[in-house]
Amino acid sequence: MTTSSSSAAEKNLIMKFWKQFFVFFVILLIFAVYFYLNLGENHAYILKTLELKGSFNEGYTIFKMNCVGCHGITARGLVGPDLHLVTNRLNDEEIIKQVIEGLTPPMPSFEIDPQNMSNLLSYLHSL
Repeated sequence: MTTSSSSAAEKNLIMKFWKQFFVFFVILLIFAVYFYLNLGENHAYILKTLELKGSFNEGYTIFKMNCVGCHGITARGLVGPDLHLVTNRLNDEEIIKQVIEGLTPPMPSFEIDPQNMSNLLSYLHSL
C-alpha cells in the first residue's frame, strides 16, 4: 500500500509544527529560568537592603555623587523627575528596583551595595 503525496505532506507539516513548538518551548523555558534566577538574586538584595538602617548623611553624599546630574542638587528634577515625595508614589522595593535596574529610560542602572542603597533610601524618605 502506498501513501499519497498529500498524506506525506501532512506528516511533514505536522513534524514541522512540532519542531517549531519544541524550539519555542525550549526558548520559553530558558527565559523562565533566567527570570527566576534573576528575580531570586534581586529579591535577596532587596530583602538585605530593607533590613539595614540607612544614614541620611551618607545617603545625601551618595545622591550628590550619582544623582544630581539628572535630578538636580535639590532633587527637584532636571533630566530626571522631581524626587520630592517619591516615597509616597513608590514603595521602597520599587525604588530599589528603579535604582539598580534603571527601569525608566534614560535612567541608568547602578551597582550599589545594600548599605549604600539603604542610605540612599533614608535620604529619599527625607524629601
